[in-house]
Amino acid sequence: MMSRFRRPGRTAAVLAVLLLATTAPAAASGVVGATGSRAPAVPLRVATYNIHAGAGEDQIFDLGRTAAALRALRADVIGLQEVDVHWGARSAFVDEARALAGELRMRVFFAPIYDLEPAGRDGERRRFGVAVLSRYPVLHAENHEITRLSTQTPDPVPASAPGFAEVVVGVRGVRVHVYSTHLDHRADPSVREAQVADMLAVLAADRGPKVLVGDFNAEAGAPELAPLWRTLRDAAPDSGGTYPAADPVKRIDLVTVSPGITVTGARAVATDASDHRPVVTYLKVPRRGR
Repeated sequence: MMSRFRRPGRTAAVLAVLLLATTAPAAASGVVGATGSRAPAVPLRVATYNIHAGAGEDQIFDLGRTAAALRALRADVIGLQEVDVHWGARSAFVDEARALAGELRMRVFFAPIYDLEPAGRDGERRRFGVAVLSRYPVLHAENHEITRLSTQTPDPVPASAPGFAEVVVGVRGVRVHVYSTHLDHRADPSVREAQVADMLAVLAADRGPKVLVGDFNAEAGAPELAPLWRTLRDAAPDSGGTYPAADPVKRIDLVTVSPGITVTGARAVATDASDHRPVVTYLKVPRRGR
């Protein structure tokens, strides 16, 4: 879901800045058994988490609590949504992307949806968007545009805007495309339908294993998400609800994978560090088809 934060107009930026936690180690996961190809498949633990800008279910900002929840996932790659970067008082003007990467000793790519002038003369630009954390090297990163509906104009119309993150991570010699998204929160599904089409167009231009994660603001069976399942698979259909965090009644935070990726486990994790629950999945990525 989209938090009830005041959100500014769209940014023109297409490519965000890749931030590297210089102390980030290589992932320690070991190689497991083969999945039909000659070379053994590569294990990869992928999670998604809408962090609510660092505010918990209690609406109290506590980025340390957010970091602890992320650390407990023990994930190799994590897609984040509702990330503040010098955004405002609600998150103490912190660069949450860089702070979390440093705390977890991971690399991070931040893809702003919005990019505003500083709040004060000596302040930093105010940004809000999605991100991807990775223990593995990030070989490429891009902030794609998809259809969005501004909340800052009296009569908004759907328009292309950034905030769909893609990173290519090098996982023991395999190039894996990981995408983090946050779809429209309104009851009208038409914008989400357009967003799904836009995302699939981006994915179609890429080759190799793909993992799309995020807050879809719709359950897997929603009609507007149906086109996804022609090329992707829901990796966690039985993982449990994700929203609201205290007593979830919906599963709107999804991890989806391309054909050839094996899912060996998945679960939604109970925590009050956000108004959503994170989802972590255990994958095996084939070495062929890179």
